[in-house]
Amino acid sequence: MSEIIIKNVSKRFNKQLVLDNINMELTSGHIYGFAGINGSGKTVLMKCICGLTMPTSGSIYVDGKQIGKDIDFPESIGALIETPGFIEYYNAMDNMRSLASIKKITTEEQIIALLEKVGLNPNEKKKVKKYSLGMRQKLGIAMAILDNPNIIILDEPFNALDKKSVSNVKDIILGLKTDNKLVILSSHDGVLLEEVTDKIYEIEEGKIVGGKN
Repeated sequence: MSEIIIKNVSKRFNKQLVLDNINMELTSGHIYGFAGINGSGKTVLMKCICGLTMPTSGSIYVDGKQIGKDIDFPESIGALIETPGFIEYYNAMDNMRSLASIKKITTEEQIIALLEKVGLNPNEKKKVKKYSLGMRQKLGIAMAILDNPNIIILDEPFNALDKKSVSNVKDIILGLKTDNKLVILSSHDGVLLEEVTDKIYEIEEGKIVGGKN
């Protein structure tokens, strides 16, 4: 069971205010959507939750621990934010093995099953540098959920996916909710967000301007 509490979070880059007094309470067993155009602040907010960038003011608590004070990063989190970081001269299987060797809790069988789940062939020898955008997106999703984290953050997970793959990723996301995970998604496609989320926060120029349950 996880909980994220965001209190009065603002973020400036130089003089530009990109997050403006954000307040949220997010809990396990729910899927939350961040909706807004590019530059609205969605990705910056996700980075703040992950501990990848610190708010200029305000605080973020994950399971009662303040990011940047009690812990640097949430203890059980998987994220796909902006361009995923891959070892370009490895194939998908070797990229997953490399990450699993750091985590030390994932078996070879689990890696194979996860790659198949996202629609990638675990026997594919092609190096990641030759992957299409859609293949990269699938691998990024697989790496985000590799070690069964309690919190999953996916920034535009449907980008570059064909219709069949979008449907598959939707099923994966809904399965995470069934497993009582706390899931945060962003998308410029409001229809897709409405199909999978329990609550949508509409973000515009760094402010929450609306929400849908």
